Amino acid sequence: MDAYVSLAPYYDELTGDVPYGRFADFYEAVFALYGASPRLLLDLACGTGTLTAELTRRGYELIATDVSPDMLSVAREKSASLEPAPVFLNQSMEELDLYGTVDAAVCSLDGINYLPPESLGGVLERLRLFVAPDGLFIFDVNTPEKLRSLDGQVFLDEREDVYCVWRAELSDKADALMYGMDIFALRPDGAYERDGEEHVEYIHTVERLKRELSAHGFGDIRVFGELELRPPEANEQRVFIAARRM
Repeated sequence: MDAYVSLAPYYDELTGDVPYGRFADFYEAVFALYGASPRLLLDLACGTGTLTAELTRRGYELIATDVSPDMLSVAREKSASLEPAPVFLNQSMEELDLYGTVDAAVCSLDGINYLPPESLGGVLERLRLFVAPDGLFIFDVNTPEKLRSLDGQVFLDEREDVYCVWRAELSDKADALMYGMDIFALRPDGAYERDGEEHVEYIHTVERLKRELSAHGFGDIRVFGELELRPPEANEQRVFIAARRM
């Protein structure tokens, strides 16, 4: 049950509370903090492209990549009327391959948590190739404390035409959170059709991420609390990390 196949048509409806405008505000604040003025941005693991569209409307040129063709289909439709239109590429993070370099890259909503530890270095090496020298990479991760706290929990979300329930469980090694998702979508005849997906988010500590960034050509690394230019607090659920391509 591949991730983001059955979920793609309902993703935006089920995540309507995500503050994409605040994400864009935060990225622009980080740009200013580093004294950067990027024009061409990479939205890595862009999903349905809501942030891609938001950044495009703010005057940036966008290249957006995602491993899920179903999510990209939604993203392309969402950005069809924008000028200049974002370039969407169906690529996994591990297989990132652009035509040239970008001024900055962002990866939002715990996309990096989907990378197993053994893949992290390779992805950063790909980014080192395609982020221009002095360019920025900004991303967020769910903290280890947050992921571990979800072990054994069940969550549900109900909308007019879809019902979603997911169950979370730590792996045997306690280094990843696995969750199975059941999606019940309303059919035209009034019955519900059931489908499912499986997701895995890997636990990455800030210390590991900083080491990997340093080892793969990134420096001037700064860590922030959630969507604010401040150090993370002890109970932070999500942290943001920014680094400069050296």
